[in-house]
Amino acid sequence: QVQLVESGGGLVQAGGSLRLSCAASGRTLSNYAMGWFRQAPGKEREFVSTITWSGGRTYYADSVKGRFTISRDNAKNTVYLQMSSLKPEDTAVYVCAAGSSFYNRRSSEFDYWGQGTQVTVSS
Repeated sequence: QVQLVESGGGLVQAGGSLRLSCAASGRTLSNYAMGWFRQAPGKEREFVSTITWSGGRTYYADSVKGRFTISRDNAKNTVYLQMSSLKPEDTAVYVCAAGSSFYNRRSSEFDYWGQGTQVTVSS
């Protein structure tokens, strides 16, 4: 089992930045590809980004490309999401997930989930 705990969310003005963290326990994250998803009120969960187990490859949804950066530190068993140039439409609960494949994009393809951290971007 892998337990995931997100942190770093909060309230920020449009144009600002936040860095989210996802800390794992139970098993080492180095065996897993990691992803970030988000869910806004009344909307379906949306894929944001994914990273390979080594950190060598990353992939982003078009809506965040060029503004968000995913990274990981396997020694710390932690994955990060650096968010810049935030927009009000980025407001959502952000959740990290662990899965077997970097090519996973759907929620159902990930095995372990955190509880999420709220990000609110004011205009």
